[in-house]
Amino acid sequence: MSPSEIPADARYEELIAPVRPVIARIALDARDREREERPATEQLGWLVDAGFARWRTPAEWGGVGARLSDVFRAVAEIAEVDPNLAHVWRNHFSFVEDRVHAEGSPFDREIVERLGGGEFVGGGWSETPNPAGPDISTRLTPDPDGGWRVTGRKFYSTGSIYARWITVLALDDTGARFVALVDAQDPGVRIGDDWDGFGQRVTGSGSVTYTDVHVPDERVLPYATRYPYQEQYYQTVMHAILVGIGRAALREGIGALRDRRRGHHNGTAADPKADPELLGTIGTVAARVYAADAAFTASLGPVDAAVDRHAGLRATGADPSADPVLRAALERSWIAVAQAQTVVTDAVLDATTLVFDALGSSGTFRSLGLDRHWRNARTLASHNPRVHKRRIVGDLLVNGASPLDRA
Repeated sequence: MSPSEIPADARYEELIAPVRPVIARIALDARDREREERPATEQLGWLVDAGFARWRTPAEWGGVGARLSDVFRAVAEIAEVDPNLAHVWRNHFSFVEDRVHAEGSPFDREIVERLGGGEFVGGGWSETPNPAGPDISTRLTPDPDGGWRVTGRKFYSTGSIYARWITVLALDDTGARFVALVDAQDPGVRIGDDWDGFGQRVTGSGSVTYTDVHVPDERVLPYATRYPYQEQYYQTVMHAILVGIGRAALREGIGALRDRRRGHHNGTAADPKADPELLGTIGTVAARVYAADAAFTASLGPVDAAVDRHAGLRATGADPSADPVLRAALERSWIAVAQAQTVVTDAVLDATTLVFDALGSSGTFRSLGLDRHWRNARTLASHNPRVHKRRIVGDLLVNGASPLDRA
């Protein structure tokens, strides 16, 4: 049984069943699209039409009401065929999460319903290093005619080439942080598809420049009101994509070994498919992918528990920040995701490298595209280095320092 065949619960299977034929359709030309660096705009629309964009929208708002863990599992399945397309959902679902679990204004419901109908969200959070200035230089200033103006330049703007809206982190004149929901079609928005990484090439992760872009009051949201498990969310999406990449590398490695017709003169069998060393290599890759899948899956329960506690407190009008049970759940989920990060990242990077040991020189042919798995995995793993998470976990275990208390 391969990791992707490990049965999930019946609820998830019911949700994903109508989406799987779409994922299979996406897979048909995914390798060619990645090699030619063609955006998956049409394929994104297929997932929207299949209802995936409404998974986290509450049922009372016309959505599916899926658990966050269901979204993560689905992202892993999408990533198994197209990790670029899987990645562009990261900022979109985060904003949905924000608005569903916010204070609850008419705007929240309106925008979430629109997003479920296909209006996509990209991200504008990080900026390229500026040695002479602050980490966040994007500014939010009052517009004399009402509302606000956003000016700045963002990088790592994943999903923006597909976006109708972009969430932009900006500072006001006092230094307070806000998230502005910017209309990507505003003439002051310039999207530069200039991502220079060697992996995740079709995610729109490059620069976006904002020049005096008007944003009405209802689309300027205090950063402090964001959902408290955002770090767990963002990291687990990365794990889902990495797991999907690992599954794909294993599947394609098996296929490539089956297709080998000539063994090496130092091998133990004339037929590569009968060579115990090559079979052992594939077995090792399978074990690595299994470990990544298992660690990813194990982290989902603690995340769902924290989400459920937070949602329950919101529903009763209680203050989530004052609830010790929620704090404990957030800490458990943070640690579960951080520990999964080391296992998933190490295992998938290992798997996407080892798979070549089961193949000959033909395994490096561009037509196979096996290199894309390592390039994509390495790029994703570099976004949020696991070395720092290991330290934070160790600090908790040895010194009792909670990750929730970091500045």
